[in-house]
Amino acid sequence: MNASKNNVKTHASGTIAPLSNVALFTELLERVTARHRNLPGMGAWYGWSGLGKTVSATYGAQRFRAYYIEVGSSWSQAKFCKSLLTELGVAARGTIAEMVETIITMLAETNRPLIIDEFDHVVRRGFVEIVREIHDKSGAPIILIGEEYLPDKLKVFERFHNRVLDWVPAQTCDIGDVAELAGIYAPGITIAPDLAGFILTKSEKRARRISVNIDRVREQAALNGWASVDLKTWGDRPLFTGLAPVRRAV
Repeated sequence: MNASKNNVKTHASGTIAPLSNVALFTELLERVTARHRNLPGMGAWYGWSGLGKTVSATYGAQRFRAYYIEVGSSWSQAKFCKSLLTELGVAARGTIAEMVETIITMLAETNRPLIIDEFDHVVRRGFVEIVREIHDKSGAPIILIGEEYLPDKLKVFERFHNRVLDWVPAQTCDIGDVAELAGIYAPGITIAPDLAGFILTKSEKRARRISVNIDRVREQAALNGWASVDLKTWGDRPLFTGLAPVRRAV
């Protein structure tokens, strides 16, 4: 991994931290967008839930003016086309074939990237060939976002699989990422290195859980008047681990 956090700026709203995954996604989008025209133009960004894939993609979409669509689990081919046309700013009408032609025309004219989040649903519903056709005929760079097993799921679609320029797995967080998230979710509060490391471990290095736990630290700091918190101060207060609560005895 050679991503440089120094290449990533915090989003203007202040809500997107310059985490390692934000930099990695940006690199992938740059690579696919700047590829030679004879090379395939799809990239895959995948990993376990809670690693910040969608947040990274949101940043990338804004920076590169990419079209962004998040596929729903119940979506059909028609719903996919209609939603994508809406994102493109075009009225959705006609048959599926006609809508696909309109999508191809729009992407070819604008030459802007397309990000398709929750791509596992497209695979499960079996309409990856529509995406391949859009890619082949428009030439637009397309980023697919999915869960950890997305590369394996796509192997059965040989013609589609061959069009992926690069596969980039989202990474777990490190202690530096904890500090970046603390700046967003607990501004003005100093979290000592021992507590930051404890949060990282308890959260299984997942950005979403780390964010939840830092917010818990903020709540406790507000209640107790803490300006700084270390592991001793935190004591045995619980942290969110993602595990289901133990059933209570009656």
